[in-house]
Amino acid sequence: QVQLVESGGGLVQAGGSLRLSCAASGRSIRYYGMGWFRQAPGKEREFVASITWSGGNTYYADSVKGRFTISKDNAKNTVYLQMNTLKSEDTAVYSCAQGSHINGRFRSSSWGQGTQVTVSS
Repeated sequence: QVQLVESGGGLVQAGGSLRLSCAASGRSIRYYGMGWFRQAPGKEREFVASITWSGGNTYYADSVKGRFTISKDNAKNTVYLQMNTLKSEDTAVYSCAQGSHINGRFRSSSWGQGTQVTVSS
């Protein structure tokens, strides 16, 4: 069973950047798709970004397209989410997940605990 631990969250001003990391242990991420989700207070969890097991394809929510970049380092067993031009509406708890892509949609099977991102305006 995989354990996923997120880090890199914090408080940042609008327009700033953060890079989130998700370190996996117990199972290699090499042959799995990985994704990031977020949940703001009072809202449902929403998809942010995902990357296929090969790293050849990435998918993004429209709200973050052009600002966020997902990547994976198989050697470090770590997935990253580079977040630029942050907005107050990006404030949420960000969680990473391991899973697979079916017809271009990411299906998660394991979750991390999450890391808080707060963007001040």
